[in-house]
Amino acid sequence: MSGALRLLAGHELRMLGSLGRWVARRRHGVPAGASAFPYARGQAAMMYGFAFVCLVESVGMAVLLRDHPVLHRVVLVLDVYTVVMVLGLHAAAVTRPHVLTGDALRVRRGAQVDLWIPVERIAAVRRENRYTHTPVEGELNLDVGAQTSVVVELATPVRHVTLLGRAVDVRVVRLHAEDPERLARALKSLMRA
Repeated sequence: MSGALRLLAGHELRMLGSLGRWVARRRHGVPAGASAFPYARGQAAMMYGFAFVCLVESVGMAVLLRDHPVLHRVVLVLDVYTVVMVLGLHAAAVTRPHVLTGDALRVRRGAQVDLWIPVERIAAVRRENRYTHTPVEGELNLDVGAQTSVVVELATPVRHVTLLGRAVDVRVVRLHAEDPERLARALKSLMRA
């Protein structure tokens, strides 16, 4: 199996594991004493809507393909897989919040992005609502529903490995949190300590 396929398979396994965590109401990677900052609420309606559309499409395809049983089974498997993956994407976002420990900020976007930023590398933190994100080299935009609410500027870059294994040096991270004020305050107090 090639490296990219192995990485994609790992991503899908993390999403499936997130479904189990979601049902059990358990979060991933939030140690005792750490602060969790969720971000998934902003995408929930869209993800549930997308899952519903996929279910309606499954019913429609079942009706259209009822005279072709082999094709119907193949399409049904693909449809069920699609609904599971959509729910897995949302479950990964719910169970993998941003995490602030005593020495690092862990920013995440579902099972796709997981970046550790040591607090000593953070130069500045500010609240900034942004609704458009043009890709810029050295910036990582972790938008939810096309929105970011916190900007973390780094004194020295951190290495981010993309979903397909490409290494990128990041100097600015834009992320979304449901309580951005609390995240910004907590980060600033850690930077002063």
